[in-house]
Amino acid sequence: MNHDQQQVPQRLIYGCMGLGGEWSGSDYGTAQVDQAAAAIEAARQAGVALFDHADIYRSGKSEAVFGEVLAATPGLREKILLQTKCGIRHGGNGLPGRYDFSAENILARVGESLQRLRTDHVDILLLHRPDPLMDVRELATTVAQLMAEGKVLALGVSNMSAAQIAFLEDRLETPVVANQLEMGLGNRAWVESSVLVNRGEGLDAGFPHGTLEYAATHGVELQAYGSLAQGRYTGCPPGGPDDAATSALVESLAAEHKTTREAVVLGWLMKHPARISPVIGTTDPVRIAACADAARVAAAMTRTEWYGLWVAARGAELP
Repeated sequence: MNHDQQQVPQRLIYGCMGLGGEWSGSDYGTAQVDQAAAAIEAARQAGVALFDHADIYRSGKSEAVFGEVLAATPGLREKILLQTKCGIRHGGNGLPGRYDFSAENILARVGESLQRLRTDHVDILLLHRPDPLMDVRELATTVAQLMAEGKVLALGVSNMSAAQIAFLEDRLETPVVANQLEMGLGNRAWVESSVLVNRGEGLDAGFPHGTLEYAATHGVELQAYGSLAQGRYTGCPPGGPDDAATSALVESLAAEHKTTREAVVLGWLMKHPARISPVIGTTDPVRIAACADAARVAAAMTRTEWYGLWVAARGAELP
């Protein structure tokens, strides 16, 4: 399927990985539901409409506490978009960790996610990581079934290359609408690989060449997890000595643009013409609110400022 020059969305996305308490199998309580409610409200106030989940986040509890908030807030589901991921199976009981795109697993995991989220559908289902044993014909049938039943409205992927997406789109009856990847000022392989073509270090960038270009020309939304770099440039928590110059520049640009440090870090990402949508992972309502100005900062940021941040974060001049 070809979607040349289709305009892809660019938006802030709230990542719900931090909601739900501990990663262990322990239960959640009122405090975790209240935390989720506060984060959801702060995200909505910051302009977020899409909320990102995965079946494995906090052993399913991220979805469960979110579902509690939805159930307690009439009309909220109709005002937001939900996406979740499946395909990663954690090891245990003598079984290895694995990736699983089998029909049995996807149908079961989607059903469980819908039950925890207390909704009858997700707007986007992401395939979490490539499964080397994927049978694309089986996958196509599974996706078609979920969409025919109204349980999934659109399909996306996570951590896939352009070649992998093209392979799926050639065989599925629905386009891939999103690809979620680790991208940001703290992980720059996605941008450095594009200028290190024909250089040895480009082979070590760790990002598949052509993925940004494929997304731009085929209408695939790029969703960036790790976009805030775990707070290392915004003082939450303070970064190490290697981050000092970048943190100082972020603070200086925040003052110049009359905004927050979070908005500068996200604005740098959103300035890229690939129209990248940052996934915000913090659970702190104050930090969530601090992200709201990112799109304005992206529009106002100059080339000099953008390259200055890149060079500072690299710790070296460009080749």
